[in-house]
Amino acid sequence: MTDDNDIIRGRRDKLSRWRSGGQAFPNTFRRDDLAADLDATHAEHDKQQLEELAVQAKVAGRIVLKRAMGKASFLTLADPSGRIQCYLRKDALGDAAYEQFNDLFDIGDIIGVEGTVMRTNKGELTVAASGIELLTKALRPLPEKHAGLTDTETKYRQRYVDLIVNDESRQVFLTRSKIIAFIRHFFSERGFLEVETPMMHPIPGGATARPFVTHHNALDMDLYLRIAPELYLKRLVVGGFERVFEINRSFRNEGLSTRHNPEFTMLEFYQAFADYEDLMDLTESLLQGLVESVLGGTELNYQGDSISFANRFRRVTMAAAVADALSISESDASELASLKAALAERNLSLPGDTAGELLNEAFEELVEASLQQPTFITQYPAEVSPLARRNTDNPAVTDRFELFIGGREVANAFSELNDPEDQAERFAAQAAKASSGDNEAMHFDADYIRALEVGLPPTAGEGIGIDRLVMLLTNSASIRDVLLFPHMRAEASAAGDTDSGEG
Repeated sequence: MTDDNDIIRGRRDKLSRWRSGGQAFPNTFRRDDLAADLDATHAEHDKQQLEELAVQAKVAGRIVLKRAMGKASFLTLADPSGRIQCYLRKDALGDAAYEQFNDLFDIGDIIGVEGTVMRTNKGELTVAASGIELLTKALRPLPEKHAGLTDTETKYRQRYVDLIVNDESRQVFLTRSKIIAFIRHFFSERGFLEVETPMMHPIPGGATARPFVTHHNALDMDLYLRIAPELYLKRLVVGGFERVFEINRSFRNEGLSTRHNPEFTMLEFYQAFADYEDLMDLTESLLQGLVESVLGGTELNYQGDSISFANRFRRVTMAAAVADALSISESDASELASLKAALAERNLSLPGDTAGELLNEAFEELVEASLQQPTFITQYPAEVSPLARRNTDNPAVTDRFELFIGGREVANAFSELNDPEDQAERFAAQAAKASSGDNEAMHFDADYIRALEVGLPPTAGEGIGIDRLVMLLTNSASIRDVLLFPHMRAEASAAGDTDSGEG
C-alpha cells in the first residue's frame, strides 16, 4: 500500500518535470464561469439544444475526480459555487496537452479548462475541453474520497483540507457569514452605527475574566487584549453616538472546551434612552428574524432537541428559577441562610459569601443546563453585576438579563449603571478582589469614571456571543466546529518535516 510519503515524492517529481517544461505556477488563466451559474443558466437546455447553442465557457478549480480512459477522459472540478464535469478528448486537445494531462495532473491539482458546454448521454452538464492548463500542482494528496477527513483534530488543524473535502464544514461557515450579514443589516436599519474600538487596552475591563497581557516596547507599558469592548462603547454613548454596535474579537485567558476558545467573536450594542426590557424585545426580534432568514422557519434542531422561536421568549427572575428548582419560596432563595439550608438538603455545598453570590452559583448548578427553550433570566444579584444598574425597587438585584437557549448562555444585557459614584464604589470592590488574588476581577478604570462624570444618558447594552449563536443555528456540538482556525495545543510532531503526511 502506497503511503503519503511515496505519493508526495512522486508529485514532487511531477513538479520538477513541469518546471523543466517552462513556467510553473502560472497566473494568466482567467475564469469566466462558475459551476453553479452554468448549471442554472442551462438547466432547461437538453443535449441537442446545447449542441445548437455551442456556448463557450472557461472554468477553473480543483480536480476532485479523475477518470482517464485511453483517448478520452473525464474529470470533475470543484469551485466556490459547486462542481462541474469536464470531458477531455485527445483529438480535441492535441497529443502533447493530453499526454501532459495523463502524466502530470493529479486529484487536488488546480486547473483551468475552456471549451464548449454540452450534456452527456446521461444528461450531466459538462464542459468539452478545447484547452486545459495546470495552474497549481498539489504536492500533498487529499483524503480518500469515500473516507473523507474524519479525524476531528486534523479537521481543526488543517481546516484548508477540511473545507475542500467536507461540504458540511463549508456550509457551516457559509451560514456563519449569513448570520453576521443579517445582524449588520438588522442594526443598521434601526439607526445603529457600526464602530471599531481598541483591541489593546491599558486597563482590562467590561467583564470579569482573566486577560492576556502584552508589552508595548516604545511606551514601556503593559497592555491587555480586550476581554470586552463595553467600556469604550459606552464612552461613545457619552460622546453622543446614542446607538452603536460592534462585531469583533474579544480575548480571555481561559481553558479550551467545547464552549470556550481564548479568542471569540462578540456582538455588543448600546442604545440610549432604553432599558433592559427594551432590549429583551429587540433581542426577540433579532433572533426570530435571524432564524427565519437563515433557516427558513421558526424551529431548529439542536443536538436532538427541538427549539422554537415562534412565540415570545419566557421571562423569569433568577430567584424564581432557583426557588422552583429547590421547591422553596423566592424569598428563601434570596436569603443566604435559607438558601444554604435548602442546598444542604440536597448535599450541595457551593461557594458564595453573600446571598447574591450563592444564588448565582445555585442557578448555574441547578437551572442553567435545563433551559432548552429561549428563556430570559432576569434580576441578577448586584454582587455579580458590577456594571449593571440596581433595580429601583430592590437594590440587591440589577436590571439585567441573560438569554439561555439550548442550555447555554447566548446573550447578556442590562440597564447600564450611569451613576459615577456607585460605579466607583463597585470598581473599588472589584479592585480589592484583584488585590486578594482574583485574576478575573475588574480593575479600577479612572478614565471611565471620568466619562460617567461627563454624563452617560440612561442606556441599555447587550453582548451576544456570535460563535455560540452559530453553533445553535448549525447544530454544531463544539465551538471549534464554527471557528475557521480554533486554538489548539502544539503538535507533537515536527512541522518542518516536509516529507511527512502531517500538516
